[in-house]
Amino acid sequence: MAIGAMILAAGRGERMRPLSDACPKPLLAVGGEPLIVRQLRALARAGFADVAINASHLAERLVEAIGDGARFGARVRWSREDTPLEAAGGIATALPLLPPGPALVVSGDVWTGYDYSRLRPVAEAMAANAAAPRVHLVMVPNPAYHPRGDFALRDARLVPDGEPRLTYGNIGVYDTALFAALPRHARIALGPLLREWIGRGLVAGERYDGPWENVGTPDDLARLDAALKEDRR
Repeated sequence: MAIGAMILAAGRGERMRPLSDACPKPLLAVGGEPLIVRQLRALARAGFADVAINASHLAERLVEAIGDGARFGARVRWSREDTPLEAAGGIATALPLLPPGPALVVSGDVWTGYDYSRLRPVAEAMAANAAAPRVHLVMVPNPAYHPRGDFALRDARLVPDGEPRLTYGNIGVYDTALFAALPRHARIALGPLLREWIGRGLVAGERYDGPWENVGTPDDLARLDAALKEDRR
């Protein structure tokens, strides 16, 4: 079955300034490779080769660098946003580029060793069974900048309260039907929708303790790049 994938790459990257003033944040490199290229290669290796990418800030730079994705083993289609629409607005606007049913959605500025092939059975189960959770999120231990986390994981379901709380790792499988009723080209944040869906019991999750970084600031970028260079010695 066809399972779509999307990389969220439209953000301005305010915390990454001044680097993001001249370069789209997902094109910033760690370990000699742009963050978004690493994501594209990982998705293609896992069988998610058809990828929609949204672009807004310095969009032409991003499109020029990635093109149709063939160099990276992917087939890329672009969703352009005049201004960044936040995650939910970006997904809703890109729906015509995604097949109906589940889609794997990841952020273009996340660096991780997570194997996306683990999510194919999740997406297939979601497509086959209407009673299955309509969202599946990969949760990670809370980073220093977000010590309280987002949600608790209980019996493979996410709940709004409880301990220990974990942080959403910006990797998830979503039933795209959840976004079909949202207006396109509108700025809509994902957080409130996730809280609503969790309250309705629609969201499952898993904990991932492997390599994961939300590369948010120039210091994050430099630290991760130095660590990767040290590992190669």
